[in-house]
Parts: sequence; structure tokens; C-alpha cells
Amino acid sequence: MTSLRRLVVALLAGFVAPATALAQTVQNPTLRRAQQAYDNLEYRQVLTLAQAALRERLTGPERARAYELLGFTYGAMDSILKAVDAFKQLVLIDPERQLDPNRVSPKAYSAFDVALRQVLLVRQLRVDSTSFVGGQGAVPIRFTVTQPARVVTRAVGSEGRFLIDSSAWNGQVNLTWPARLANGDPVPAGSYTVVVDARLGQNAFAASQPVRVSHGRVDTLAHLTSLPGYEYLPETEVPPQSWRPLGLAFLYTGGAVVGTVGLESSSLGSGSKRELAVVGGAALVTGLVMTLRKPAPRPAAANILYNRLLRDQIARRNQEIAKENVARRQQVQLTVVPLPKPGAAGVR
Repeated sequence: MTSLRRLVVALLAGFVAPATALAQTVQNPTLRRAQQAYDNLEYRQVLTLAQAALRERLTGPERARAYELLGFTYGAMDSILKAVDAFKQLVLIDPERQLDPNRVSPKAYSAFDVALRQVLLVRQLRVDSTSFVGGQGAVPIRFTVTQPARVVTRAVGSEGRFLIDSSAWNGQVNLTWPARLANGDPVPAGSYTVVVDARLGQNAFAASQPVRVSHGRVDTLAHLTSLPGYEYLPETEVPPQSWRPLGLAFLYTGGAVVGTVGLESSSLGSGSKRELAVVGGAALVTGLVMTLRKPAPRPAAANILYNRLLRDQIARRNQEIAKENVARRQQVQLTVVPLPKPGAAGVR
């Protein structure tokens, strides 16, 4: 019944226990006792122990956890202003801290959201991996500024400092870095740090993301041997079958027959008649053979002209490719990859 009563009290307070991922890194005994008191819904004890732990030597995650406990506890006790102050200290230590609205009470989430708006932070700095030809692309950079502020974004490396943007921003910001020098050349290969520096009056905050820039060769284009959708045509063609040889053979044979009949009453001998018959038969056989014989290929003038035009077009395109490859060999392929952050950003 005691556990049920405590759960009802917690629900009536409008508060649900937060995630305990940070609690796993807690080594300080006082802070551990504060965490245990929080788990037991002993809020007064949480306040006493968490404040005592903050006066002791704590690591960064432990200090963040102490303020988080105070923020949730003040929220459960309806001390919203104090909850906001505690959450402000939390996000200053851990700017990337997020609360899940599905796991915390509306009161605690609202107090956390108010705290974010009351301090100047650069959150969720992201530099996406990308690869592009120098001068033909850019590196995407995005982050969030919690208050209207003057924001200067730079890339700092061993080869120098390169200004990316200097403007007044608030909320979500999306920038691009072309990674080029003043003369248009790509920045030298190496390690860089993208630094976002936000200033509002006397308040200043900086966030950073290390990246590595590497150079590579740009692929050249292969020369063409054909054009897509176009094919060479055969430059010879076989003419259609002709019956003319057979017709001539019949004509010659008919003439020989007529001559033979006309000469039957003449003074020619039988030998001459046989010769005429043989000649006529030979002509008929020859005409038939010539008709059945496959015609010899002959040049196709139209196809020859088409192929010549196609070769000229391919030659012109290859000349253009050669010129483009000369330019490509002088270009640089840039690849930008974000590196693990050495540490969290902080207030200056």
C-alpha cells in the first residue's frame, strides 16, 4: 500500500520519473543517496542531498545529474521557477541534453523548455558527411541557437581560419561551407574544427565539431565507340533476285528454235541443225543458272553516308570528352567526414 500511495502522490504532482542513464555514471556517494531518495519520492531529502553534492567535487556528468535531480524535484513540488533555474544549470553543463516528453510530466518538460530559452546555447551542431568536386558543392552544417544572437561560424585548421558565415540567427540554422580558398582552390586536406560562436551582450557560447577533409582524383570520362540509340548500318547490300538472265535465255533459245525450224528446208546439213539446238539449250541452261545464283553484294550508298555522319559525331563528342578530361584532371574530389568530439561544448 505504501508503494501505491507514493505512486499516487507522484501522479498527483504531475511528475513521472526521468530516465536514469546519467545515474549509471554517478560515483559520488552523496549524489547516489540523492538518487535513491528521488526513487523513493522523498523530495525534501533529494533537495538536501543534491545541494550538498554540488558543494563536493563532482565530475561533469555528476554535476549535470545533480541539477537534473533538482529540476525534476522542484517540478514535482510545483516550484517551477526553481525548476527552471536548475534546468538552466543542467543545459549549460550539457547543452545536448534532451527530455522525452513521453517520459516526463508536462510541468517538468515546460520548465526545461523555458530554461532552454533563457540561456544562450548552440545545440545539436551537425556536420554531414559529403563528397563533391571542389567548386561544385558544399558541406552542410546545421545547428540550433536558443536565443537571437550574433553567430559567427568558422572552420579552423592548421592551414588557417576560414569564415563560413557571420549573421544574426535564432532557432534552427542551416549553412553550407564550400571549402574553398579565396582564390577558388579547395582547402588543403587535413583536420579542421567547425566552430560556432554565438554572442548576445555579455553572454557568449561556442560549440564545435571536428571534421576531416581529404582530397581525391576526379574520375575521367571514357571515350565513346558508339552513341546510345544509334548503330552502324551495313555498307553493302544484296540486290533482289532478278529473272532477267532466265528471260534472256528463253529469248535466245526461242530464236535458236525459230532458226532451226526455218532452216529445215534449207540446204544446211543435219550437223548445223544440231549445233543450233545445242547452242539454244546451252543458253537456256546458262540463263537458269544465272537466275538461281545469289546476286553479288553491292555498296549501299545511303548506309555509307549514315555511317560517315555517325563517325563524325562520335569523333566530335570524343574531342569534347578529351577537353573535359583535361579539366577533370585539374580538379579535386573533396570528402568531408565528421570526427568524434573530444569533449562537450561549454560556456566561455
